[in-house]
Amino acid sequence: MFFRNLTLFRFPSSLDFSTLDALLADHPLKPVGALELSSRGFVSPFGRDGEALSHRIGEAIWLTVGGEDRLLPSAVVNDLLAKKLAEMEQKEGRKPGGRMRKRMKEDLVHELLPRAFVRPSRTDALIDLEHGVCVVDTSSRKAGEAVVAEIRHALGSFPALPLNAEVAPRSVLTGWIAGDPLPHGLSLGEECELKDPAEHGAVVKCQRQDLQGDEIAKHLESGKQVTRLALTLDDHVSFVLGEDLVVRKFKLLDGAVDQLESTEREDIRAELDARFALMSAEFRRLFAVLEPALKLSRVDA
Repeated sequence: MFFRNLTLFRFPSSLDFSTLDALLADHPLKPVGALELSSRGFVSPFGRDGEALSHRIGEAIWLTVGGEDRLLPSAVVNDLLAKKLAEMEQKEGRKPGGRMRKRMKEDLVHELLPRAFVRPSRTDALIDLEHGVCVVDTSSRKAGEAVVAEIRHALGSFPALPLNAEVAPRSVLTGWIAGDPLPHGLSLGEECELKDPAEHGAVVKCQRQDLQGDEIAKHLESGKQVTRLALTLDDHVSFVLGEDLVVRKFKLLDGAVDQLESTEREDIRAELDARFALMSAEFRRLFAVLEPALKLSRVDA
């Protein structure tokens, strides 16, 4: 269990999570109803065999929002509706009006929903109490906000806001490639995205590239700015940081994972527990480096 993408939200570090388990117990995932399109709620981070709806190690809390969605493609509904409309027109000699078509479509949806396949899903979140950060394992801001909304619904209040920087992230990322000193522990990777700041300007994506070579330098000289940049922290974590402050392709490297392999564990829960402890510790180290470098804003209580 390692997060792959990190969408970050900031909340006041003074928030009290002492009653978290009791509050989550009132908002478990319920099976999606026969006439419902979706259902959301909390599930155990340890999977079906787990019972607790949260898991805490030190200043890190692991939550998981589960979901069930009925798969009813609009193309299927529209195709059946077209056939019914054609039959009605042939039988009655006239086309049904707008209200009739709408009612027929609603009836079709109600008829098909109970037979639709159900797709389960889960999205993990890390609540870092030390820095007042909620980390959602997604690169989608919309999906991240949906998880935050579930936490807010369960807690009654959760004033978490999307991460914000007091400086323009692309200017910082561009400076790091252009020769500005990187924060201690950070080094450049081999991937970046550059954009011309003009409206509808050119976009250049580079992979397996020397980011301090002549080719990248020419793009910078032409005025392009860095909007995504691959970085490594102390040979422990590699990631791609975007100007939207989303951390993509988050990966623990051998320098970090070796700590797991050096210890034998008897069951899967102990293994997941160790992985979460390692990942949350590495995230906190990374955030402690990025916060001052990007002047990340805090949220007042």
